[in-house]
Amino acid sequence: MDVLAFAIGVVLLVVGLAVSIALHEIGHLVPAKAFGLRVGRYMIGFGPTLWSRRFGETEYGVKALPLGGYISMSGMYPPAPEGPSATGRAGGGFFATMVQDARDANAETLVEGDTRPAFYQLSVWKRVVIMLGGPVMNLLFAMVLFGVALSAVGLPAVSPTVAAVNECVIPAGAERTTCEAGDPTSPAAAAGIRPGDVIVAVDGTDIDSFAAATSIIQDAPGRSIPIVVERDGERVELTVTPVRAERLVATADGGTTRAEVGFVGMSGTRVNEPQPLWAGPQAAVDRVGAVAGVIWQLPVKVYETGVTLVTGAERDPNGPLSVVGAGRIAGEVAATEAPIQDRVLHLLSLLGSLNIALFVFNLLPLLPLDGGHVVVALWDGLKRAWARATGRPTPRPVDATKLVPVTFVVVIGLIVMGGTLILADVFNPISLLG
Repeated sequence: MDVLAFAIGVVLLVVGLAVSIALHEIGHLVPAKAFGLRVGRYMIGFGPTLWSRRFGETEYGVKALPLGGYISMSGMYPPAPEGPSATGRAGGGFFATMVQDARDANAETLVEGDTRPAFYQLSVWKRVVIMLGGPVMNLLFAMVLFGVALSAVGLPAVSPTVAAVNECVIPAGAERTTCEAGDPTSPAAAAGIRPGDVIVAVDGTDIDSFAAATSIIQDAPGRSIPIVVERDGERVELTVTPVRAERLVATADGGTTRAEVGFVGMSGTRVNEPQPLWAGPQAAVDRVGAVAGVIWQLPVKVYETGVTLVTGAERDPNGPLSVVGAGRIAGEVAATEAPIQDRVLHLLSLLGSLNIALFVFNLLPLLPLDGGHVVVALWDGLKRAWARATGRPTPRPVDATKLVPVTFVVVIGLIVMGGTLILADVFNPISLLG
């Protein structure tokens, strides 16, 4: 394996992931500022700050661990209620202390004398727009990535232009690749087919791909069939007689099997075929369902991955990955001997899939994820609507700091699952190279 190419693949994924996180936070930042909120910080990563600079009221920076990001908006939660119950520290225990710490941190985002609204004071739809802005940015970025991959790079295909013509027919199972005395001349060479010929029709059927020509030839062993090629701007009619040979053929389920089929001994030219402009967005939307199916079963999938870590059994190639696993795959893709277009296609698709995962994962209705904040905003709106409908006084805003213990449990669960996936990706990884 090319170590330098592997390292380049990993670095490209890390940079792409950092861009994805930055765009996610911009998705929160732009509507927050548009709705008049004070945003104190815009940070990419967690841990120690590597670089930061203040522009206006907002400090922009990069931290050491590129595993996420955040913006600090004024008044994410309403002020704590006054009275003895407001402290949360006296006799409340561990979780009560966590609640009070969250309230203290929230109070620090409020600037005395600032007349602009705090986050909790915004209308429900504005809060929902701010919180959904991040995941939506990941979805849009995934559409762009898949669009570039499919419409600019294109999918691998084989064109009807002949790339090479075998001199002979090598017996099936032979480990050699060169002709020896006694090997029969290949039907393609005997028919006069040359590299550079463009196959136009086979056995009276017009074709537009090498696969179509191959299908007709495989179904005609031992029968002479006409083949029309375009050579130097002119059409040339030839006759080829496929021999019966054992070759790998595609099956209906997408696999391959050995079978006796017609064989003439020529290969098409490998190309990348650009797809329509809507193919990228459509691929991203289609991937949402597949990723949602995995994330919905994430605890079970992680448990199964943990079992394979202990037993050494083969992992599900469609199962969840950590950032370490994604980086390893990116490195393997970059280090393969495939054409550069294929490697770019796979790296873009991998990064697109990661953005789809960020989109779906952040929509889970759990704090501290964006979906959890959306649920809080909607619950607050329902309470207010119910109060208006029943003629009751407007209730206090929903105090999400009371859910800090639940958030703590969710975070611990995410850490455990993330740690399990990282260990599995280190000691029992999913590999493209087997």
